[in-house]
Amino acid sequence: MNKRRILLALFLIYFMFAILLNSVGTVILQVVNNYGVDKSSASVLEGFKDLPIAIVSFLVASMLPRFGYKRAMLVALAIVACATLAMPLFPGFGTAKLLFLCTGVAFALVKVSVYTTVGLVAQDRKQHAGIMNTLEGFFMIGVLSAYWIFGYFMGSNDPTSNAWLDVYWLLSALCALTFVLVLFTRFDESEAAPAASRGPAQDFLDMLRLFMRPLVCVFVLTAFLYVLIEQSVGTWLPTFNNEILKLPAAMSVQVTSIFAFCLAVGRLSAGYIMRRLDWFPVMVGCVLAMGATILLALPLSHGVAHDPQVSWTSAPLAAFVFPLIGLFMAPIYPGINSVMLSSLPRRQHAPMTGLLVIFSALGGTTGSLITGYVFGRFSGQFAFYLTLVPIALVLVGLFYFRRQVERSAGAGPAQAASAA
Repeated sequence: MNKRRILLALFLIYFMFAILLNSVGTVILQVVNNYGVDKSSASVLEGFKDLPIAIVSFLVASMLPRFGYKRAMLVALAIVACATLAMPLFPGFGTAKLLFLCTGVAFALVKVSVYTTVGLVAQDRKQHAGIMNTLEGFFMIGVLSAYWIFGYFMGSNDPTSNAWLDVYWLLSALCALTFVLVLFTRFDESEAAPAASRGPAQDFLDMLRLFMRPLVCVFVLTAFLYVLIEQSVGTWLPTFNNEILKLPAAMSVQVTSIFAFCLAVGRLSAGYIMRRLDWFPVMVGCVLAMGATILLALPLSHGVAHDPQVSWTSAPLAAFVFPLIGLFMAPIYPGINSVMLSSLPRRQHAPMTGLLVIFSALGGTTGSLITGYVFGRFSGQFAFYLTLVPIALVLVGLFYFRRQVERSAGAGPAQAASAA
């Protein structure tokens, strides 16, 4: 396989889906302003994105090795290209729901395919960890770009303007470019191919059995909690900046890019750090720092007065301190994913990623819905204070995860594989 070209294709796919998936917070802000949708109703957009990810992953993850990872990526890109074209052609809350529904279905296909392809390309555990962190770092560069791209198209001070929908012409073109690159890139998927004697039903049952392993169970629950935290913050931070910190809509989105920038820096640097340090103390330190950042930043958000001339130099300090939580979040998700996948044979990477995607999607939806409800009924500060609860649970989950990893390693590769 042409490793560099494959990695370029994977990185570009992840970059594009990063823009689409993490635009949900921006779109929530815009549908509230443009279409008069209340916050609780707007928060269902996260569900339209995440629930299809979970459902499609559950149904097809074990079958993708037979269908082909390259084909799955091409189908996903075609689906998203059509959905992005619909946004400016048929503007409305219903079209936004359709967009995130299609994005969720497509990302389920993409994430399983991309993660499994990383396992095919990587030569050892350290290289796998490096590629995973770089891939997730590139994802966060896409998130960072999204805030500025959407902010640019939202430049009008008229909150009811539909000019922001023009961004989807650009995204549709990016889909087409990525489709062509994947189409003309050669993938060797033979090492992940299922045995000819096994049928799709057996592959599906094996995925369900995989979840019964204590190591896998602890891992997916920890991943669920992490994504719950990340999506709670990422989805509602633009609205928090707009309503609590009194920033204009476009600036609220652009300031949120600090959060994405911190995630990108943290993930790109984590590959270097984790090749030299044991993963567990790095993860624990990051979780403790996340909690400390919340306790430091949120008191700074009280009593902010509206300033019609607000700028980057006069914005409240909380607008710059709170997003730093992304720097400490960054290494956790790709770190535990790499540890988990590296503990399994390559043929099990697709079903394992399917389980990961399912619980990540459920975590994202749960986090967004809870935060949206609390934000609307109480306050933005209280909504973000509540993230201290899943942060504490992630810390507990990491201790149990390390214990299960050590037990799995002690059992030996043959026994671990047969247990699955």
